[in-house]
Amino acid sequence: MNYINRRQFIQYSSLAISTSILTSCATPNNSNSTAKNNKNLDTVTYGTNWYAQAEHGGFYQAIATGIYEDYGLEVTIRMGNAQVNGTQLLVGGGIDFFMGSSLEAIRSVEIGIPTITVAAIFQKDPQVLIAHPGVGNDSLEQLKGKPILVSSLAEKGYWQFLKTKFGYQDDQRRPYNSSVVPFLVDKNVIQQGYLTSEPFTIQQKGGFEPVVMLLADAGYKPYATTIETTKEMVEKNPDLVQRFVDASIKGWYSYLENPEPANQLIKKDNPEMKDDLLAYSLEKMKKYGIIISGDASTKGIGAMTDERWKLFFDSVVEAGLIEPDTNYKEAFTLQFVNQGVEAYK
Repeated sequence: MNYINRRQFIQYSSLAISTSILTSCATPNNSNSTAKNNKNLDTVTYGTNWYAQAEHGGFYQAIATGIYEDYGLEVTIRMGNAQVNGTQLLVGGGIDFFMGSSLEAIRSVEIGIPTITVAAIFQKDPQVLIAHPGVGNDSLEQLKGKPILVSSLAEKGYWQFLKTKFGYQDDQRRPYNSSVVPFLVDKNVIQQGYLTSEPFTIQQKGGFEPVVMLLADAGYKPYATTIETTKEMVEKNPDLVQRFVDASIKGWYSYLENPEPANQLIKKDNPEMKDDLLAYSLEKMKKYGIIISGDASTKGIGAMTDERWKLFFDSVVEAGLIEPDTNYKEAFTLQFVNQGVEAYK
């Protein structure tokens, strides 16, 4: 299984339905669904945007440690992949919540899809550019005019930000084929990546630590690993939304402290996921403040603010990705988050 390309395939990539499901359970070896149903738990399905991994750890932790059950929920995690259109599943009722991002949420508003973001687990999008050390490619400013391996989908996202802020040109782009081999054989090449994955692969295969540049620290500020649902769900069942959000956030706090329960479930759902990559990914998420930084430091994991959404909206309008008359405020609600760190512990 190829982990390094997962961020290329997000909500609108295709129409197929995922066939991989992990049912909520108290332990990795027993789904316990009958026992849970006897407790009259509300059933919830959360769709992720890729195969099970550390970046989904808090949701798995809330299953593994019984946090969801404590909130009256029986949660199923439906893994995403390149053939899954999560937004279509959400609107069609195939799932109740979906793992999204700021950009896709605003795009949904722009084209009239009735979804809404209710929490943002990642304060920073883990998208990075990666370069070889010692060749003068140590900052995003230094990459102007140099060859960069990026996916075609990047053109509709962060690439426009890089063009606007740093003056990159389209003739710098080279096709990215989901492999680090072209990068490893040419020291002058830069490639896209995900903070928690490609640098690890490069270290393993290349035997060196690459230069990693996190776009979020340079001003690319979408929320990521969000919790999206339908506007109808928020209107008709806000209590269920609140319980799912609160339990998920507590799951993330628990995962950051002791990831082992969730990791066992992650490896069960995704047998090719290994302990060393899980540990690496978690360490990077902590080091770079992917989950806890900015507003989340005081308002709690999952925090969002109107100011942050407006800042990102303005940036994507400037980059030509979103029409300026789009009502970005319809993409989110603060109703279910920002309770403060102590409320979740």
